[in-house]
Amino acid sequence: MKRQTLRKIYTFLTGFFCIGLICYLFFGDRLNSLFFGSANVEPYSAFYAEVKSGKVESVTINGDSLSYKKKGTDGTFATENPESPLLKEFLLQNDVKVTVQRDGLEIVSIILDIFFYIIFFGAIIFVFRKFISPNTFKVVHKTGVKFSDVVGMESLKKDMTQVMDIMNHPAEYAKRGIRMPKGILLEGEPGNGKTLFAKALAGEARVNFIPAKATDFESMFMAIGPMKVKLLFRKARRSAPCIVFIDEFDGIGTRRNYSGSAIETENTRIVTALLNELDGFENTKGVLVLAATNSISALDEALVRPGRFDARVSVPYPDENARKELIKMYTKDKKLTNDCSLELLAEKFKGFSCAKIESVLNRSQLLASQEKRTEVSLTDINVAIKEQSGAK
Repeated sequence: MKRQTLRKIYTFLTGFFCIGLICYLFFGDRLNSLFFGSANVEPYSAFYAEVKSGKVESVTINGDSLSYKKKGTDGTFATENPESPLLKEFLLQNDVKVTVQRDGLEIVSIILDIFFYIIFFGAIIFVFRKFISPNTFKVVHKTGVKFSDVVGMESLKKDMTQVMDIMNHPAEYAKRGIRMPKGILLEGEPGNGKTLFAKALAGEARVNFIPAKATDFESMFMAIGPMKVKLLFRKARRSAPCIVFIDEFDGIGTRRNYSGSAIETENTRIVTALLNELDGFENTKGVLVLAATNSISALDEALVRPGRFDARVSVPYPDENARKELIKMYTKDKKLTNDCSLELLAEKFKGFSCAKIESVLNRSQLLASQEKRTEVSLTDINVAIKEQSGAK
């Protein structure tokens, strides 16, 4: 059977079931009367007198009517339900067996209540699983990136060598009165390889790596952001030795503003949670926080003071040697014309970030392909540079 046919059959059966349920709930009594005959209707006064005299054996309370059986008779009788709160007590005092049946509207109300609670609690579970799930921040055991994969940054690599050793042997350095820095700020323009360097540091040190970014802490619900901060650092402690990398740090670590707005209040709570977590680090725990930002001046002063983020490292644009290495890397699978010398391209790409160099070379290859050429010319590269710079 085709899936479309099965869907039609399923829709028909569901509709038929719903119609049948509605008919039973709202018209059950009338259908019973139609097919099985109606009960003998008596006035309530006669029913009351018969109960008092002990002639009634059992009563079924069903919405706005009462159906009952008399002792020594086979027929069923009915009367109006006065809906008195003392009716059931009166019947039980006169040794009458009482059965209460829920009417259609009451059953529908109960079903709707159950449905509401299922949706309500389901939404709560979904929100917590979505926004503060234990899997929000994944622990990467092997990044697969080493310093050899990072072009340039030789000075930075050298500075991090001892930090890696402290991270792997924190107790030994603690005996000598040396503690590992709790945090290192990587400042630089976008596209210069801050994220790649953080991965390479974790790979070189052979420690766990937990990546995060500012948007991971944002939420439409208040107080979720601080809870995520606690979750992140709890995972880091359990996974030590570990590097926590927070990208776009200026998105959550900005100066606190007590203006009273909901956004500023949430930001203040996130910054406070970060401060508490950084202050809660012990020197021998082997957890290092790397935070990448485009502007340290935008960060809250309490975050960047010594004892929290101890080191500030600038990630500059690639120098000439680094640009040459990047050009070699990004043109490995490309053919360039003879006028595209390495020295000339390195000069043209002066002041370009790593990402921008890759983008220009990729665009130039596309331009050559559009004209059915296999080689990238200097003209293609110049056009791509103009496009990247926004020039016409």
